[in-house]
Amino acid sequence: MNSAAVCEGISRRIDAYENAMIKMQYELTAIPAMSPDNGGDGEFEKVQYILSCLHELKFPQALHINAPDDRVSAGIRPNLIVHIPGRNPTATVWILTHTDIVPPGEIGLWNRDPYKCHVIDGKIFGRGTEDNQQDLIASIFAAKAVLDEGEVPENSVGLAFVADEETASRFGLSYVLHHEQNPFRKADIIVVPDSGNEDGTMIEIAEKSILWLRIKTIGRQCHASRPDLGKNALQAASQFIVVLNDLYTIFNAYDPFYEPRTSTFEPTKKVSNIQNINTIPGEDIFYMDCRILPHYQLKDVLREIRNRADEIERRFNVSIEITPVQDMQAPPPTPPDAPVVSALQKAVNYVYGVHATPRGIGAGTVAAVFRSKNYPVAVWSRVNHTAHQPNENCLISNMIGNAKVYAHLFMQSFEFKK
Repeated sequence: MNSAAVCEGISRRIDAYENAMIKMQYELTAIPAMSPDNGGDGEFEKVQYILSCLHELKFPQALHINAPDDRVSAGIRPNLIVHIPGRNPTATVWILTHTDIVPPGEIGLWNRDPYKCHVIDGKIFGRGTEDNQQDLIASIFAAKAVLDEGEVPENSVGLAFVADEETASRFGLSYVLHHEQNPFRKADIIVVPDSGNEDGTMIEIAEKSILWLRIKTIGRQCHASRPDLGKNALQAASQFIVVLNDLYTIFNAYDPFYEPRTSTFEPTKKVSNIQNINTIPGEDIFYMDCRILPHYQLKDVLREIRNRADEIERRFNVSIEITPVQDMQAPPPTPPDAPVVSALQKAVNYVYGVHATPRGIGAGTVAAVFRSKNYPVAVWSRVNHTAHQPNENCLISNMIGNAKVYAHLFMQSFEFKK
């Protein structure tokens, strides 16, 4: 790291950007960027705004790696790469954030319009403000501070803004890593600020396996006054949901490295069936989100689910279709002594005065895509834990503090492995 004076100069610049950072939150939140899988039209308009900001802030020209997707108006899912040369041109420190958001959920649970930001008590409220705009904006202004201070970073600075993180990354990082212009190298320092804790003391290096399932129960529709003439798909599906709670007992391993420390098996999304009260539904669809400790195999979990589906089919004389929406066996974790871990520890300690330790999490992040290709990557952020919730918000102090952490990373010296 350069002198303390340089660090302080960069930190002061980041403090001075506060109003500009809040303004960017307002404008990004007003552009709902949801995957078509979540009922949206993709990230194109939001990325166009980011491009205009980068141009105004005098960043180098960005590389576009756009994934074709005919389900959205633009026909593409945009992935944006910015590269700022440093003293060491053979290595890059990356901050990768995502541009898509999740839907707001039940609007009645929000205090205000989720797409119109407002600030209360040092918090910026709105869908996407924490997940992932807090750190997207922090990464931009961290790089801007280094440039505005007139410093050449020790290593090249990379900012990546990817699509489709909330729905499996097929059009985002997975597409980029398979592209001929893939900018990432396995010797790079790669940070994904998409999970963390409230004091910044957790560096995520491992994630659970993910299994998302669409479960369709098929019976026979009839008048509700004559259940003997039909097969109630909702009743069978409801019993199936109850039976699936057995998975907690079957796959009951406990691992204190992860938070939460057990596997989880939760019913989530429910698709509307019939429109009226006095009809027994002939079809019912619900979804499961399972986060499974890595030493279990997903095929074993699926087998247990199928066995219980067979029991429900026999009991209620229905059929049950189980379709994986996303299934990712957890890749090996990032080594706890990887350069990215020690680099983050130094930066977090300098900015926040705390010691960050490697941990595992139950949530899934885009870092799993990197790890599946043997890129050593770390996930870190100081967060308010409101992602995917009504009244999502980010602390302004976190957005500014995290920017200082990323700037510290940009200015560190590393011994990169070849």
